[in-house]
Amino acid sequence: MKLYSTKLSKLTLAVLSLFAAHAAELESTTPIAAKTNGEAWWNSNCDRIDADIKKMEGSIDVAFVGDSITARWRGSESWTKHWGSYRSVNMGIGGDQTQHVLWRLQNGDLEGYKAKLFVVMIGTNNLWSKTSEPADAAAGVKAVIDLIQSKQPQAKILLMSLLPVGEKPNPGREKRLAVNPLIAKFAGGSVEYIDIYEKYIEADGTISKEIMHDFLHLAPKGYDIWAEAISAKVKTIIEAK
Repeated sequence: MKLYSTKLSKLTLAVLSLFAAHAAELESTTPIAAKTNGEAWWNSNCDRIDADIKKMEGSIDVAFVGDSITARWRGSESWTKHWGSYRSVNMGIGGDQTQHVLWRLQNGDLEGYKAKLFVVMIGTNNLWSKTSEPADAAAGVKAVIDLIQSKQPQAKILLMSLLPVGEKPNPGREKRLAVNPLIAKFAGGSVEYIDIYEKYIEADGTISKEIMHDFLHLAPKGYDIWAEAISAKVKTIIEAK
């Protein structure tokens, strides 16, 4: 893998060439992956995903695509409990926006294997800026879905809603909630949309630390909620292929 700065420049060109309809939206967001733990850390995570794919020897049951919310599931008891019996790969990297995922998917993460199912949750990191727009994040999600379909046409896709953030109602929640009906429109054919946003909110509008320990990333109970919402569908899809 080349240096992170080179990756970002290639990413911009790739987005322009492959997703011209979404280019303005995707480029309007400032990449933030380097604000997590830096270039070397991000590159090592890309290498980790490449290695996990290689271990599958050409056949993957379910691949989870996303950011830190996805990445932190890997290696946990919840991951083993729900996905340990499958040929499963976690393609999450902390801090990633849709454009970072696009680069990864263009540059190896969809090569060398056939998958039965992709579970995609991405876009929350496109919305931290005060000037960010839900439509821009949704355009990035569409580009990710389109790319998976073009490279892995045999696979099904479970497209997840974005999750709420913050202990109490706030503008960040409103932006993420606004994205969900936009990406729900991408359902059809090989894509099924699953909305789990409300499952994380208590009756009084708060989010419990039992579910999201920092009101962004999921605690074990939060991962169990996600798994329980999709496990039957995952099983049906994988057993049918």
